[in-house]
Amino acid sequence: MPEPLLLDGKTLAKSIEESLKTRVATVVEKTGRIPILATILVGDDPASATYVKMKGNACKRVGMESRRVDMPEETTTEELLAEIDSLNSDPDVMGILLQHPVPEQINERACFDRIALEKDVDGVTCLGFGRMAMGEFAYGSATPAGIMKIIDHYGIELKGKNAVVVGRSPILGKPMAMMLLNRHATVTICHSRTRDLPEIIRRADIVVGAVGKPKYIKGDWIKNGAVLIDAGYHPERCGDIDLEAAAPKSSAYTPVPGGVGPMTISTLIAQTVEAAEKKAGIEVR
Repeated sequence: MPEPLLLDGKTLAKSIEESLKTRVATVVEKTGRIPILATILVGDDPASATYVKMKGNACKRVGMESRRVDMPEETTTEELLAEIDSLNSDPDVMGILLQHPVPEQINERACFDRIALEKDVDGVTCLGFGRMAMGEFAYGSATPAGIMKIIDHYGIELKGKNAVVVGRSPILGKPMAMMLLNRHATVTICHSRTRDLPEIIRRADIVVGAVGKPKYIKGDWIKNGAVLIDAGYHPERCGDIDLEAAAPKSSAYTPVPGGVGPMTISTLIAQTVEAAEKKAGIEVR
């Protein structure tokens, strides 16, 4: 078999950020205002705090501002909804990110859905998902939308291909499946109750690991020449696919780290820039 293609999300994300700098500068020149991405962090989860910091740093790199809103662990749903309402009405805020997960006493779905559609740059609202699934415009969930950018950049054919998405979360597995379906792939969604999972994956031309378990998808489940998209990341610095065993059998694969992760943040920032362009009346590229 030929050497598999490395789907380098880290390099692609850097290239996208470079192009965003010019677009942000154009928005600032036209409006006199620097676009702001508001990030809401409820509680003191260290991993969530790290993700929020990374997103703030990405904003700085392209010339945007990040407004971090820290709320205590005991925050109620009503208090969080009020904060989201405030950000919805702020004309300088172009995008709103509510960092997942929130403390268990909060109705996360109600809070996600309170985000105004035009500021839902992380693609978490039911309305945005529904519009995307129907082929209408909405900002896609950042991770699957970033995966689609990788697929497009490397010219991976989707039409008529058998794609298996392992995982059905509302911000990753489900929107990923819809994006692939909208691009004419034949899509199977698998989950914890799926029977004969290895056999289903063995028929897949494209495998998306989005199950949240380290090295869950084994190398001997992968057919020769499959494309592997690993959306997982775990403390062991591995993803949801056992890439050591599976990647040599593939035609292309995303590494962990350096594959899907950087593209998630890049896509969030790009969608915030697009929201700023739309509000400024600038033709979106």
